[in-house]
Amino acid sequence: MKIRHFIPFVASTKWRYRVISFGVMYLATLVTPVAGIAQSTRRPDKNVKCDVLIAGGGLSGVATAYEALLGGQTVCITEITDWLGGQISSQGTSALDERPTQRVKLFYSRGYLDLRQRIQKRYGGNINPGDCWVSDSCFLPKDGHEILQDMLKDAAKRGRGKLEWFPNTVIKDLQISSDGKIINRAIAIQHRPAAGRPPLNTFTLSQVIEDAYNYNDSANFTKTIIEFAPQRTKQSKSPQWYVVDASETGEIVGLADVPYRLGIDPLSYLEPSSSSKTNDPYCTQGFTYTFAMEATAEPQKHEMPPFYMQYSPYFSYELKRLADFDLVFTYRRIWSPRQGAWKNFGGINFTVPTPGDISMQNWTWGNDYRPGTSKDNLIYTRQQLQATGQLKPGGWKGGLRTESLAKAEEKALAYFYWLVMGTTDSQLGNGVKKPQPNNRFLKGFDSPMGTAHGLSKYPYMREGRRIIGRPSWGQPEGFTIWEIDISRRDYNDEYYRQNLPTAMYRRLRGALAGLEAISVISGQKPVENASRRTRSTIFPDAVGIGHYAIDFHPCMEKSPPEAPGNRERPGERRGAGQAYPFQVALRAMIPQKIDNLVIGGKSIATSHIAAAAYRVHSFEWSAGAAAGTLTAFALKNDIAPYQLVERLPRIDLKLIQFQRLLEQNGNPTAFPDTSIFNQKWEDWR
Repeated sequence: MKIRHFIPFVASTKWRYRVISFGVMYLATLVTPVAGIAQSTRRPDKNVKCDVLIAGGGLSGVATAYEALLGGQTVCITEITDWLGGQISSQGTSALDERPTQRVKLFYSRGYLDLRQRIQKRYGGNINPGDCWVSDSCFLPKDGHEILQDMLKDAAKRGRGKLEWFPNTVIKDLQISSDGKIINRAIAIQHRPAAGRPPLNTFTLSQVIEDAYNYNDSANFTKTIIEFAPQRTKQSKSPQWYVVDASETGEIVGLADVPYRLGIDPLSYLEPSSSSKTNDPYCTQGFTYTFAMEATAEPQKHEMPPFYMQYSPYFSYELKRLADFDLVFTYRRIWSPRQGAWKNFGGINFTVPTPGDISMQNWTWGNDYRPGTSKDNLIYTRQQLQATGQLKPGGWKGGLRTESLAKAEEKALAYFYWLVMGTTDSQLGNGVKKPQPNNRFLKGFDSPMGTAHGLSKYPYMREGRRIIGRPSWGQPEGFTIWEIDISRRDYNDEYYRQNLPTAMYRRLRGALAGLEAISVISGQKPVENASRRTRSTIFPDAVGIGHYAIDFHPCMEKSPPEAPGNRERPGERRGAGQAYPFQVALRAMIPQKIDNLVIGGKSIATSHIAAAAYRVHSFEWSAGAAAGTLTAFALKNDIAPYQLVERLPRIDLKLIQFQRLLEQNGNPTAFPDTSIFNQKWEDWR
């Protein structure tokens, strides 16, 4: 079939398309754009061929590119913002979330170690130029982007790969084969400022996202339509190229319409701490627009935002042991040119802010936006995508609710005003919060966030769409990494005995009993006498590692989330707590239906509770390293990724070769001393 247009011809039986037609709606701030953009019928302006197309330039996407380039591949990366790095740059959370033991041992993927070393070198040997106390490394977001750019250039040179980087670009359409198994083409839209219009990063994300997914040029943007296609053309039964979803919300997962989950999973013996007996796709973890503020010697003039009173009933220090402005400021302080005096509050030691210090704000009862109902959830479910026409040809809009993005932006700005001028506290009552006028909000293109408005270019996302892996040994409905695969929780606790149905509780204890499982489940052995596995599940197809607590920022019970008296969804924090060092299973990265789609980052096959640990910086890098190595390995060996695991529990020799390649390259697939015989993980904090 000869392609003449991308829109709205798509009535072919040979190909399946997902395209977008959507008018633009803006907030009336900064500059007022023009609404009502008509749909275009343009041909592509550019044709680009790659071995690997990566959707999303966050840490997982960069890690994928890093390893693929070292493997000699031609790599294309698309990113909706103009910064690489996701969490550490465009999302503003440039404070590495790490666990103490893993950090002390420096047991990370080689690329993540390279990143840490370059951060330290950038700041003259100081890996923590912000002198923050949440992490051993807090730094400026723009530096994260620049460091990653240099890393990819060096990787391309060392591996003789080729990098094509497409900032301000979104994937708009997928051309999928008639049997539904292969993505043959991907169509993207790249935008740049129209002549005489404001520069990029003038508008907030909610103001530009709908325009970004529209083919037509607009009052503010000139568009370039890019067609991505495989570089290889040889005849083969295996895929000729790979598309990697490293986006923050599982955007390609939604666009390709492969099976996935959102939000809370139903209570089961695999997810025994679930807060719901049925699934709830609307309750995902809160997302956050971060911003930077600077301590000043003199009081600053602060004007109350017109929307402040709407959000003020929400804000709080949250806990008495955290109810100190200096503590909150220094929590994620990203720049500190001069060390202040030492202070202790709530058992935490830190140096007090001095003029010139810069803090990045990311606070649960502050700029977190935590919708949890069908009226305001950010990431549309499949049913909502269908209802809004986004799964029809010509319908894709990015899969997010623009109104929730806009409200989260307002809330972040309101939170800054609360920090500097507020006197209320929703959780702790009156008399706790005092004004702190000696601070200023940092905005402008040379500010830490690199935006005219001062908010991060993209919100920090803690949870997106999570694929359901292919039916697998022991999981016939589709592979998933569950709560009990990683949690340190004592399930002998009375809560589980009393609240789980008897059969479910017995099956839970059996699943954790190792060799005693059959006798426990069958009732031959009393559950109170069953042993308890004291390690994470060991996956035969492990391709990466991670270690972090199961950390929740729960959705709110009612809509809108900032409503006075609103509360977190009851029971959501029950699953929170410590986790054992865990693994990334290859089966968690392989979606159903499509053979040349690989999943990285937060969209791998995890449950809602497990996802709360599988979301931080070093994990994203490890999953991306596995994805990048996998694409190069699959192309070289003329094999599809699913073929490496389709015969489990029987081990495929190619799977062993792939795992050995990861280890040889300095990308661990297991923590030291991992085996079914080692149950001693107390030292891994």
